[in-house]
Amino acid sequence: MYNFIYSKDGLALTESFEGVRLTAYQDQGGVWTIGYGHTGADVHSGLTITLTQAEQFLLADVRHASDTVNRLVTWAGLDQMVFDSLVDFAFNAGCGAFAGSMLLKDLNAGKLAEAAHQFEAWDHVSGQVVAGLLRRRLAEEKLFDSGVAA
Repeated sequence: MYNFIYSKDGLALTESFEGVRLTAYQDQGGVWTIGYGHTGADVHSGLTITLTQAEQFLLADVRHASDTVNRLVTWAGLDQMVFDSLVDFAFNAGCGAFAGSMLLKDLNAGKLAEAAHQFEAWDHVSGQVVAGLLRRRLAEEKLFDSGVAA
């Protein structure tokens, strides 16, 4: 079990792809979302929050993703860049999705090239490639590769 903390660079990556919206909206998959990509039973139509609340949600959601990555990654070479790429992925795709992913399985097996290519498999919503998700997955993969190469 690791004890990495999501870096400022990682958080900037998440914020850049999420953007912030203070009124609840349905994302491309129909999930009610608010702030920096916060979802859950507490998000519903008509909900409005402050920027401070959005930042609090983000930090809590990132903490959950960080805890998940720290707990599930067993590969001995984990470094900050790889960690950050995985946290952004888990934050966006969901911790459950990360836990069951081939990305995690390949990484823990030391199959680094295969793990890196798994990011791109997660660029669909309802069977359709989403350009913004593909850009995000490519950014995560690039960060992952930078950490592995270091």
